[in-house]
Amino acid sequence: MGKVSQFFDRLLNITMALFLGIMFVFVFANVVLRYAFNSGITWSEEMSRFLFIWLTFLGAIGALKENRHLGVDTVIKRLPRKAKTVVYVIGNILVFYILWLLFDGSLKTTLLNAETKAPATGLPLAFVYGVGVITSLSFAFILLIHLYKVFFDEKTIDTLTTMKDTEEEVPYSLREKTIVK
Repeated sequence: MGKVSQFFDRLLNITMALFLGIMFVFVFANVVLRYAFNSGITWSEEMSRFLFIWLTFLGAIGALKENRHLGVDTVIKRLPRKAKTVVYVIGNILVFYILWLLFDGSLKTTLLNAETKAPATGLPLAFVYGVGVITSLSFAFILLIHLYKVFFDEKTIDTLTTMKDTEEEVPYSLREKTIVK
């Protein structure tokens, strides 16, 4: 399972980097063309918007995989391990319900707009709305893996229910330099 997970991590990161790079090129080229030549690429703004939507949703998938979504652990970190597990499972059941709503709504909207074309690019709008389907399925898969780990590795619950402070993300040597005296 480790190699499959690494493959999907790498694929996700490469896709996000590629989308970000394409967005940068489109926006930069359009700015240069507008200011220097008083023209522009008509479809680049729309395509950049679509890629930004995909980038946001793919980033959410990556954040869930690495347990980096915002959360408040004030109460949960004080609970005993069994209670943490119960609260975590109940929370994930609620998330699965929300994922079902996202999946159902995205699927219906994607199918409804399969024939509708975007005005500038001519892409089917299903390209935009389909990201909700992919995100909901990916979230559900990741949550199932997390739940499996919680039930079969009792140390995992502490990792999954502990939120990281922003200070933990910055190396200690950099924090000392930014402290104002």
